[in-house]
Amino acid sequence: MVASVAVLSDVHGMLVALDRVLAEPAVAAAERIVVTGDHTWGPQPTEVLDRLVGLGDQAVLVRGNADRELLQMSRGHDVGLGDDPVSVWGAGRLTPDHQALLERMPESVVLDVAGFGPVFFSHATPRDDAEVVLVDSRIERWRAVHEGLPDAVRTVVAGHTHMPFVRLAAGRLVVNPGSVGLPYGRAGAHWALLHDGLVTIGRTLLDPDELIERTAAASSMPGVRAWLEDTVRRPPGDVEVLAEFGPRDGSA
Repeated sequence: MVASVAVLSDVHGMLVALDRVLAEPAVAAAERIVVTGDHTWGPQPTEVLDRLVGLGDQAVLVRGNADRELLQMSRGHDVGLGDDPVSVWGAGRLTPDHQALLERMPESVVLDVAGFGPVFFSHATPRDDAEVVLVDSRIERWRAVHEGLPDAVRTVVAGHTHMPFVRLAAGRLVVNPGSVGLPYGRAGAHWALLHDGLVTIGRTLLDPDELIERTAAASSMPGVRAWLEDTVRRPPGDVEVLAEFGPRDGSA
């Protein structure tokens, strides 16, 4: 049984933000750090993978849809992202070792966590790494995406939508830690902690000027500074994102 778990998600190649979160005392002290996918697709994709691997047995890595897509692209498969320069560049950055890492990375893991019992971790939903469920999704929707889980699993953790929340859905506790690298709703690198049966949503505040300057200086991604200015300085608000994601959830 694991005493405590820090949950990170959706780093998206933002190494500076990742390092700041990993330095948080609660994260550093956690027995396990589960990172629920989309480590890549961003300005430092391989550097983020290397940092996560460097955590050793403390880290449990789950593959997200962006990681799967870049892996497929790096092997010459058309996933419909050929006109996305971030994807094309990122796929080209993957070495054989990174490809092998992503290939063997699981799409989900279950850990027995003190105070929670078996906890299911995935990137999006248990059945699809790109499926959207939201904090305001209907109970029927939650029942459908969780119907394949064992009854013993009463806590489900996933990222993908980049907004943190904790809610009950048909008797299961659902936790989304938000995004480390590309937060939606409010600025800051978001994460979560499961400890003693309690869930804490954490936020690490980052200076946008420092984040942009350090990341731009370290990345060879084409157009990186303009990309950072757009993503770091103008994160979309929660109302905007819920309206955008709503149709994909079937709620609009």
